Amino acid sequence: MDLNEFIRDVPDFPKPGIVFKDITPLLRSPKALEYVSEALAEPFRDAGVTSVVAIESRGFIFGTGVARVLGAGLVPVRKPGKLPWKTRSFQYTLEYGSGALEIHDDALSADDRAVIIDDVLATGGTAAAAACLVRDLGATIVGIGMVIELSFLKGREKLDGTVVHSLLKY
Repeated sequence: MDLNEFIRDVPDFPKPGIVFKDITPLLRSPKALEYVSEALAEPFRDAGVTSVVAIESRGFIFGTGVARVLGAGLVPVRKPGKLPWKTRSFQYTLEYGSGALEIHDDALSADDRAVIIDDVLATGGTAAAAACLVRDLGATIVGIGMVIELSFLKGREKLDGTVVHSLLKY
């Protein structure tokens, strides 16, 4: 399936000079959504994945499908103040700002093998922050799955050689 057909360019969003890759047309297609779940999960099928770590908010959409395909649990990583239990936090930088992510203290353990899922890999700050949280809890990162990779922003360089599987590269 050519996923490019389901990605819409939105110029000057969220600020002038940025061309946002909008995945909402993909979300409207049941066939494309199912394809993405299967394709993101494919390289990790035999890796003993126990948990899919999904990054807020679009990562929740894709992470849920990948967790279902892999028969794994879902661990949400969210912005500060959104998780109801004890959390740990990590600060990071984005291509157009900064932020922080949190995970529940008991979300993962040393017995877990995790895949991190999100919609877009840009500068790598968000994915690197999620990876730090996963490692902080003692879990093993099997890989990172992204629907879109903006390779010109060199986000992979922040991921310390972790396996990255992206379906589309721009």
